[in-house]
Amino acid sequence: MVAGRGLAHADSWVAGQGPPARPIRHTWEAPVFTERRSVGLDVHARSVAAAAIDGVTGELIQTRLTPSDDHIRSWVGGLAGPVAVAYEAGPTGFGLARVLRAAGIRCVVAAPSKLQRPSSDRVKTDAKDAVHLARLLRLDEVTPVVVPTVEQEAARDLVRAREDCRGDLMRVRHRLSKLLLRHGIVYSDGQAWTGVHDAWLRRQRFPSPAVQMAFESDYDAVLTVKARRDRLDVAITAMAADSEFTPLVRRLGCLRGVSTLTGFALAVEIGDWHRFTGKTIGSFVALVPSEHSSGTSRVQGSITKTGNTHVRRLPIEAAWHHHPRYVAGKTMRDRWALATPATRARARGDAGNQRLHDRWITFNLRRNRHVVANATSSPANSPAGAGHWPSWTSNAPRSRLRRPHARGSAREATRDAIMSRTTHNRR
Repeated sequence: MVAGRGLAHADSWVAGQGPPARPIRHTWEAPVFTERRSVGLDVHARSVAAAAIDGVTGELIQTRLTPSDDHIRSWVGGLAGPVAVAYEAGPTGFGLARVLRAAGIRCVVAAPSKLQRPSSDRVKTDAKDAVHLARLLRLDEVTPVVVPTVEQEAARDLVRAREDCRGDLMRVRHRLSKLLLRHGIVYSDGQAWTGVHDAWLRRQRFPSPAVQMAFESDYDAVLTVKARRDRLDVAITAMAADSEFTPLVRRLGCLRGVSTLTGFALAVEIGDWHRFTGKTIGSFVALVPSEHSSGTSRVQGSITKTGNTHVRRLPIEAAWHHHPRYVAGKTMRDRWALATPATRARARGDAGNQRLHDRWITFNLRRNRHVVANATSSPANSPAGAGHWPSWTSNAPRSRLRRPHARGSAREATRDAIMSRTTHNRR
């Protein structure tokens, strides 16, 4: 192993059945800490515990600060520098990181789930957490999160407000329908929560004034939340049509199941798409199987569910749209025309839609459960037909495009038979 500045190498040995063990060389960036002091901050709404370690003298300074960004910046600026600061991502946001970076101080926002902590450490205090962060930062063992810009964070807040509104609407609708069910009233004239269903709700009357008041309260809550959702939809649509995210949203819309709301949410939640490829985006949103392997045994379980929960729901819901037979209709062609360049968007979108549908067919032939097939066929696990996410979602030039795989008449017949059976079973 080569220690020091720059790249480091190490050889690991993989043994298989039959051939002798072979070395595999792994390359990574060796940890390099250039600042004199490492500062750990345990940030809360009303207090901040700070710890600074001097790499030259070994001195440890601990103090308690107010949550004011200016107070923290002045205290850090008074230390013998250069200084690097780390604090955990949390509900206090990224304002402190922006203030420190604007002052020329390197600030790392740590991912809390990635922090290493000894299993035998059973004493947790704010002061110990600050010292722990300072030590990890000096060892360069802090996994950072991406600090969004002010505009990106504002768009993310808008998307998450819409997601919260969707959950609120589902809950108030459940309360209203279960109130009616307790009194033996069940709607059976078609799909619920349509215009006809709303007219049916308005005609409901109860002999008890208390029950009537409860019904009107729940019904008003449904109307209020629905109006709030519609206002958020209008705001998101306007921002998606004229913002820094517009080109990316239009390219994502070339896939089935990715509407304006879904594409905009994916764009603002993931942020920098150049961090990922088609093989790594799945682990970021926790759509990869969990695994427990030891020796010659390998056990894989359900998906890890450890990534961004806001992002994970979106490709799962989009994947259900790839189950029916794929036909490029007028809506899809219009989306291809909006994306730039249109010719490339059409080729990539068509290849991606066909590939995702073929994955559904493959899992149907294996008789996998639909929930398993849907998670595996999501765009996050099989993005855009081929290639890297950045090459599909950015304007970077690409040397060539993959053509869709050739399909024989036998496979087409198998697909049609499977889809007809699936449609019949659902009915």
